[in-house]
Amino acid sequence: MNRKLKRGLLITAIFAFAILGSFGLSKMKPPPQTKDLSDVAPLVEVMTLEAMDADFRIASQGTVRPRTETILSAEISGAIVGISPKYIPGGVFQSGEELMRIDPTNYAVAVDRTSAMLTQRQIEFDGAEKLRSQGYRAESEYASAAAALAAAEADLANARRNLERTRISLPYDGMVRAKDADLGQFVGPGTRLGITFATDYAEIRLPLTDQDLAFIELPDATDISRSGGIDGPLVELSALQKGQKRFWQARIVRTEGIVDEKSRVTYAVARIEDPYKLKAGSNDETPIPMGTFVAAEIAGMTVSNVVRVPRIALRPNNQLMFVDADDRLQIRTVDVLRSDSHFSYLRGGVVAGDRICLTTIESPLSGIKVRTENVSAPDPNHAEEEQHLVETDRS
Repeated sequence: MNRKLKRGLLITAIFAFAILGSFGLSKMKPPPQTKDLSDVAPLVEVMTLEAMDADFRIASQGTVRPRTETILSAEISGAIVGISPKYIPGGVFQSGEELMRIDPTNYAVAVDRTSAMLTQRQIEFDGAEKLRSQGYRAESEYASAAAALAAAEADLANARRNLERTRISLPYDGMVRAKDADLGQFVGPGTRLGITFATDYAEIRLPLTDQDLAFIELPDATDISRSGGIDGPLVELSALQKGQKRFWQARIVRTEGIVDEKSRVTYAVARIEDPYKLKAGSNDETPIPMGTFVAAEIAGMTVSNVVRVPRIALRPNNQLMFVDADDRLQIRTVDVLRSDSHFSYLRGGVVAGDRICLTTIESPLSGIKVRTENVSAPDPNHAEEEQHLVETDRS
């Protein structure tokens, strides 16, 4: 055997031994672990729907305004000789209480002068009437005396009215908003003296959309025209005062009867009695100053046999993900009656007993298999408490 042949056989043997060794080692290696791929369906939370009677509450907002606000102006000229200590911004006064006095001297003199003139004209008229009855006076002279008497009576009435105008008062219980005149200042007719407003009750204009109006029984215009106002739905007002949320009760008394051309809303007017709590028996209640911005919840209608779902479960285009009896996903469009900050209320496309998926699924498809975990419906009161805590933390 020559040398080249031996070398070839050796190389061949080495390759054969390596192949056999690697094959043997592979047989000795333990088999890889296997994973059960029979259950790859996503786990989702499902909620069983129930029919209910929904008491709707309509949310709105507005600013507390006085029912009557007066810009005081002088009707006569003269110097201001007296001012009530209550006539300051924030001062509270009673109906008919004197707030300011203009110097009455000249007007008192005018009353005396016109009173004396009236006495003289009355004597002249009585004489003319007596002579006329005896045939010694012409009818024209009697008419002239009667006219002079009437003019004297009118002058006296005007003088007395001017004297009354020296005393500035208002026909309602109120509060001073602004003071524009002070002691010793000379004023003339039309001079602005200040601004006051009534405190017996306040009003809040609440904007309502056309959809809101479908769930509120507002006073009818014919009822308002007959009685001047009517009790409408109750309203709960709320606002932050000194870092705490305060609540007040009001009532819808009328609507403004028109649709705003710019915002396309209708304004309902709510009335709150005694906003400053000045009447007896209201010391424990919290005042609500004019100008306070309040949130309002209006008691709406009750609708029977509706289904309520969490608003987060509602997908775009009013779609819901249902889970059928075979635990397969079904996407359907539903008829939404109304939605608030926490829930959507449905009147079509669902029935009591349906199950909906509450878990967010990226790109869901109808028919996919899911694993389910039942959850109960969230408590609306608890949801509102959580929302209030969130708002408090943000503030």
